[in-house]
This record gives sequence, structure tokens and C-alpha cells, in this order.
Amino acid sequence: MGRVVAAAVYNAGRKVTDINIDEGGKWAQKPGHFVWIGLEEPSAQVLETLQGQFDLHELAIEDALEKHSRPKLETFGDALFIVTYSPILENGELVFIETHIFAGTGYVITCRNGDSQSYAQVRQKCEARPLLLEHGEDFVLYALLDFVTENYQPVSEAIHEEIQDLECNVLTKALQECDIQRLHRLRREVLRMRRYVAPMVEISEELQRLNFPFIDKQMRPYFRDVQIHVTRQMEDLTTIGELATQTIEVGMWLESSRQSVTQRKFAAWAAILAFPTAVAGIYGMNFKNMPELSWHYGYYAVLGVIGLGCVGLYTSFKRSGWL
Repeated sequence: MGRVVAAAVYNAGRKVTDINIDEGGKWAQKPGHFVWIGLEEPSAQVLETLQGQFDLHELAIEDALEKHSRPKLETFGDALFIVTYSPILENGELVFIETHIFAGTGYVITCRNGDSQSYAQVRQKCEARPLLLEHGEDFVLYALLDFVTENYQPVSEAIHEEIQDLECNVLTKALQECDIQRLHRLRREVLRMRRYVAPMVEISEELQRLNFPFIDKQMRPYFRDVQIHVTRQMEDLTTIGELATQTIEVGMWLESSRQSVTQRKFAAWAAILAFPTAVAGIYGMNFKNMPELSWHYGYYAVLGVIGLGCVGLYTSFKRSGWL
């Protein structure tokens, strides 16, 4: 199970050679060299092999074999174990892919557990910047975390656009049940993204404070840059979540207003129809002493009164905006 995506050794900011993972431990012990290994869904056997070569803590290996609920950073001696999540959209569904990062003196190991965007482009960007790659493991760690953070941006933008489309629909036509369901789903996805982004603020802050042999003080501004990106992403997600909530509220207000207008129209027409009904009811009581029934023009007079009354009521309701 699993495969080795890439494994290479670097020195002085440049790639020395590709290696097999069995050779990683020997290269990592050479002064000025570090090994960068990328794995996809590694098996327990592969992790045990790496544990023997790089002296990885057994608790870190246990963590790597488990599924976690949130990103986190653990320290084991002079080594780090970081859990991160990358969001992807699969057939309109938001999925989070878990990645484990082992980092220590002489090595960086990534274990991607799902079909997320490959870290190969991170490796290419790092190799294209030898002056920064010369810093070693800490620059690679920064590049990986920065890449994970950037993955949230296109997903949040896609959700934002979908919410804006729903907002336009709500303003132009009646709110449908399917629209409410979509808005609720999008709001839940924003909350899920916040759940995975928020711990990255703590991780970037912790990396700025850690005093590890492989983390140069000159790299702390880079981790602060990750913190700034994550903080901005949190602000964007907060805004998107509020937009989804406001869209639902505006839709409900508009629907209530439309129903109120309809009810007023029904009430106005009911009042207009009630007038001739009342007049007809009076003359349908069949009392003997009703002199106007024998009047020659009585029928026409009653019709005239009914017509004038209905026209008067219609005009009054029209002016008041009920019709």
C-alpha cells in the first residue's frame, strides 16, 4: 500500500541526487545535507522503516497511523510532527485530505493520505530558489505549510461565488426550499473550513517560538508570513459565513414581505366582494314591509349603489397600495 512520490537529498540549496528511502538515514547524517521524502498513503511497514533510519519517535509513528480531527503540532525531542489538512472539491462536495509532516535535523518527510494536490510543485518551487533552499529543512517546512494554506483560497472563493449567486436569486425571486438547503450546506462547509484553518494560527505561532537546531531564527519571519495568511483566511471565512447567514435572513424577510402583500390584496378583494354580498343579503331577507321592493326603479338603484360602493372601495385600496 502507498508509494514513494519523491525522495531526494539536498546540499547548499541544490539537489544532489534522487535516492531510495532505504538510503535516507545515511544521507541525513552527512553534514550540510538533508533528505526530503514525499509519500502517499504510506503503510505501517514503510513508516517503521523510516522510524529506524531517522530515529522517529514511536508516538509520532502511532499518530501518523491514526486519523485526526484537527491540525496539530507535536514535539518529540528535537523533532516535529505536524498534522495538516488540504481542502478539495469532489463533485461539489468538500473533502479534507490529511497530511503528516515529520521534520528534524537532516530530514523532512511528508505523508499525504488522499487524493489532494501533489506537493511536487512545492518541491519544484523550492528547487528553483536555491538561496532560500540553502536554509534547509526549515525553509521546506515553511513552503509546505504555505502551500497548504494557499489551498484554502480557491475553495473559499468558489463557495463565496456560489453564495453570491444565491443572494442574487433571492433578491429577484421567491426563496425556494432548495436555496435554503444550499445556503445551509455552504454555511456548514465554511464552518468546517474554519475548524481546520484555526489551529494553523497556533501552529505558525509555535514555530516562531521553537528553538530547534534545524529552525534558523532567520526563518521566523517566514512562519509569521504563514500566520498572516492564515489569519486573513480566517477573516475571509468569517465574512463568507456571515454573508450566507444574511442571505438566508434577507430571503426570509423578502418572503415575509411578499406574503404580506398577497394577504393585503386578498383582504382588499374580500372587502370589495363583501359590499355587494351585504346589500344582496339585506334584500334577500323577504320581509313584507320593504317599500323599496315595489319601487319601479329599485332594482337599478341597488345595482348603482353596489357599483359605486365597489368602485369606491377599489379606488381607496388602490391609493393605499393594497391593490
